[in-house]
Amino acid sequence: MDTNAVKKHCRAYPGAEESLHGAPSNILVYSVGGKFFAYFKTSEPERWRFSFKTSSDRFLELTGIPGVKTARFMGRYHWVTVVDVRSLPAEYLRELIDWSYRRALGNLSRKRQAEALADASQAQRLRLAPIAPPKARPRLLAQRPPVHRVRGRS
Repeated sequence: MDTNAVKKHCRAYPGAEESLHGAPSNILVYSVGGKFFAYFKTSEPERWRFSFKTSSDRFLELTGIPGVKTARFMGRYHWVTVVDVRSLPAEYLRELIDWSYRRALGNLSRKRQAEALADASQAQRLRLAPIAPPKARPRLLAQRPPVHRVRGRS
């Protein structure tokens, strides 16, 4: 799968939008409902490097593959960058992009999900079912011993 085929694949998703962001970011973004699911870098020296979001398990798997690395500034959110899209098998890359799209769709409200999938066939709706983001974990308050402060000297 080459760069043009990946672009065509990303544009084909229901409700997908393509937008070019100029300097200083220089990226070609694919989003659904305002949520990014993939992007290409458009400036040198990283021209046509492709980035997308993955699950935490896949993140570890993918970063072990030569030619795939953590995405700059987005790695902490489990985004990876593929240096050359031709290095990954086409079906595997489609599966990864599908997951990223479904996760972005899952971050939308139900109303906006329905709007994005309005033109999709029944088969596409089943294949592209949204993936809900994980629920926030409650923060545990650390049990600290009480601090006794002495206000003055005797």
